[in-house]
Amino acid sequence: MAKRKAEDGHDLVVVESPSKARTLERMLGPGYVVEASYGHIRDLPKSKLGIDLRTFAPDYVIPDDSEKVARQLRKDAKAATRVWLATDLDREGEAIAWHVADVAGIPEDKRRRVTFHEITASAIAEAFKKPREIDMDLVNAQQARRVVDRLVGYKLSPLLWKKIRYGLSAGRVQSVALRLVVDREREIQAFKPEEFWTLDALLQDAAGDRFPAEVITHKGHKLHVPDQAHADGHRAALADALYKVASVEKRESSRNPAAPFTTSTLQQEASRKLGFSLKRTMVIAQQLYEEGHITYMRTDSLHLAESALHQAHEVVLKEYGKDYALEKPRHYRTKSKGAQEAHEAIRPTDLSQTASAMRKALKPDQLKLYTLIWRRTLASQMPPARYESTRLDIEADGYVLRANGRRLLFDGYLRAYQEGTDEPEREIAPLPDVAQGEELKLLGLDATQHFTEPPPRFTEASLVKTLEEHGIGRPSTYAPTISTLLDRKYVRREQRALVPEDVAYTVVDFLKEHFADIVDTGFTARIEEDLDRIARGEVAWVPVVKEFFDPFIARVEEKAETVKRSDVVEEATDKTCPKCGRPVVIKLGRYGRFYSCTGFVRGKKGQPLPPGACDYSAPLEGEQGPQMEILEGEICPQCGKPLARRRGRFGPFIGCTGYPDCKYVKKQQQRTGVTCPECKQAELVRRRGRGGSFFYGCERYPECTFTARELPAAPKTEEPEAVAAAETA
Repeated sequence: MAKRKAEDGHDLVVVESPSKARTLERMLGPGYVVEASYGHIRDLPKSKLGIDLRTFAPDYVIPDDSEKVARQLRKDAKAATRVWLATDLDREGEAIAWHVADVAGIPEDKRRRVTFHEITASAIAEAFKKPREIDMDLVNAQQARRVVDRLVGYKLSPLLWKKIRYGLSAGRVQSVALRLVVDREREIQAFKPEEFWTLDALLQDAAGDRFPAEVITHKGHKLHVPDQAHADGHRAALADALYKVASVEKRESSRNPAAPFTTSTLQQEASRKLGFSLKRTMVIAQQLYEEGHITYMRTDSLHLAESALHQAHEVVLKEYGKDYALEKPRHYRTKSKGAQEAHEAIRPTDLSQTASAMRKALKPDQLKLYTLIWRRTLASQMPPARYESTRLDIEADGYVLRANGRRLLFDGYLRAYQEGTDEPEREIAPLPDVAQGEELKLLGLDATQHFTEPPPRFTEASLVKTLEEHGIGRPSTYAPTISTLLDRKYVRREQRALVPEDVAYTVVDFLKEHFADIVDTGFTARIEEDLDRIARGEVAWVPVVKEFFDPFIARVEEKAETVKRSDVVEEATDKTCPKCGRPVVIKLGRYGRFYSCTGFVRGKKGQPLPPGACDYSAPLEGEQGPQMEILEGEICPQCGKPLARRRGRFGPFIGCTGYPDCKYVKKQQQRTGVTCPECKQAELVRRRGRGGSFFYGCERYPECTFTARELPAAPKTEEPEAVAAAETA
């Protein structure tokens, strides 16, 4: 569709992204021209703090790659009769609208602020009937969050560089999330498993039906079997026992469906069921929203609009029959701390568009996520699943065995959807009908060894759940926060688990000792509450920032002078250097912790060490230095030697095993699923520029030269505390 040009007499509508602009322009008709601001049209500068430390006034700048957009918006706004600011309905969207109005010089009598939860013709028409002013309370809440995060990132991160290692970053939400991961890993490391055994019998009733039962008590006391010797003793006693049904208890139970999706529950389910990362989930959800398929995807509300409830009832009747439709709609109450801003859960904008009907309209990953949302929404308006639960207690010469069974009476909402869990549910089979007093035959008796298990490592899904439970961060912060931990090499993924690297322990210990409040869950949650109070207009934002900053900066300055780097990154040992006899310490290097002589000096290639210097270093016991992983079947196109996965100063890469004679490095492109907004023929890929910084560019380069610092169609997110000035180096 050819883009219409702004002319005198037209109305101008400004949104964040090109895809949202295309959808709105199609729905609004010929009287409107829709332009995209490409996210934040201005922001704090990258190269300096950009905040007046006396007044906390931000020094906003227009980035170079936004200048062209700003000029066009000024021109179009001047020609337009009215300017409709239709950015998203959260704090970030409100701030974008305010920045656009200021940058484009839109007079108050000409501008209109509109918001909507879904991009549908009816929702847009209704929103344009009720324009409002820009909500400065929401803008100020966003400014306060941005300023606090910038202050933490740009003041604390350089201290980490000085005391630990260059390139590290700290942040208000990021550092708390890292502490949770590190504390959990230490809990796992400190865990001491305890042995125990269970005894399970295979029994048969008079009708020949078989079922298992577990031994639970002996002579009125709970059975605890600590080792094999005790297990063998109990097995011998039970082998010749008479088994008789002592009691039969049957009851009906029901299980209600999960609530419709919020941002965090969508991220968790997409991780569990689809294997999507949080970032991938939000990119795809943003695409679905901007194309008009789902409602706004940054929300912590469980509410569904009455029109959606009515439509869900009709779709359930059509798809599953009257037995699966509720007489009255089910309403859910939002329980998350500080639920804010968006007033509806995530749902399809049109539930009659079934997952199968959308197959041709959506890309594969979009269809997977849409199907998840569609099924979850319908299931939330379906009746409970009903079960008949049976419990049998069986006596056997002083022992009591128990068998539990469950039979599904009515599947209810399970016809549409079953919520995922981090741990797989144990299947409970139905039990045969037996009578109290009936004798049973013993067919077999097993004794099984077990060990108590430590708590599981965090996954992306379980970490989001924990952050939400503590009231840390907001729906828009979870994905970028965890992405930062991964990108900064604080944690790595092992299968789905998040495992902290050595540097994470050092950073967390440093922050816990010297900046305990920064990594305290309660303190971080209180800041979120203060931001909510600003958004409600209850307090001014500058005093909130000042109350945080004054003691914070005093501590940063004190620690910069009093903390010695060697106390942070070195750990004494009882070892002596095998080369020179000096003490050996454990140091933190780029690839983790290692043994090092206290007289260590890194020698220059081809030159002798200075007098008195020592170059001894060694990996810790049970650990090795960074190894090459040879890739089977991949050959260097330049010299024919095998390729290997290696690690360099900018992270992992694939290179030739013949290095340094052959310096071939395989180019790897991280695909984004976002179409290039310039040529509209290829996909944007993530690339690394000079100095190690990342940017997005068209995969058709050099035919198409489009580049951007931020992903144009990616979800605008509350930046998780400044990746710090490392990006400015």
